[in-house]
Amino acid sequence: MAHVVKAPEIVAVPVADSTDTFPVRRVYCVGRNYAAHAREMGFDPDREPPFFFCKPADAVRPVAEGETLDIPYPTETNNYHYEIELVAAIGKGGRDISVEDALNHVWGYAVGLDMTRRDLQMKMREMGRPWEIGKAFDDSAPIGPLHRADKVGHLENAAIKLDVNGATKQSSSINKLIWSVAETVSYLSRFFELVEGDLIYTGTPEGVGPVVKGDLMVGSVEGLGTLSVKVV
Repeated sequence: MAHVVKAPEIVAVPVADSTDTFPVRRVYCVGRNYAAHAREMGFDPDREPPFFFCKPADAVRPVAEGETLDIPYPTETNNYHYEIELVAAIGKGGRDISVEDALNHVWGYAVGLDMTRRDLQMKMREMGRPWEIGKAFDDSAPIGPLHRADKVGHLENAAIKLDVNGATKQSSSINKLIWSVAETVSYLSRFFELVEGDLIYTGTPEGVGPVVKGDLMVGSVEGLGTLSVKVV
């Protein structure tokens, strides 16, 4: 038996200090998971249940440490935004995972960018329609190398930051997540069976904004190195 069309390639994220890679299955993203970002987007940051959207696995663009990824300015938008995020990688699957056990399912962490066609996202929101056209497009999920949790630990107070052309635009700490990584993994597993290879983009702090062709974004999460991406 043969495939009738060419099978898609597996997207694989490099593992820090290793020749191994992490194959990507699904990409889940948490919306408005920092209170200050919720306010800047016009929402009350009360601790309501988290909500999620997805990106396709082939939206993920791995970037090796010390390298810069060129990504094209996307079509059909005039308001292309950066969102720096901590990414958690699932290494042990499960359903209905308890908060107490959730971090045992996290294989590692990386720095990620949730790139957004903000004008299209806002238009869909106003119309009550799904966000995919603003969030799930090609090249919308750059990611740096994954760092094993058994080496870097489970991050709780790490600084998170994004510079654009050398100027700091986002600066916060993981401890300001409304829903922690453990709580997010647990809640998400009530609705989806989490499987090895899943990535969770855990939300962005305040300071999101637009980039244009020629802009260089350098993001970091303390202990996880940097992620360098240029818009071309």
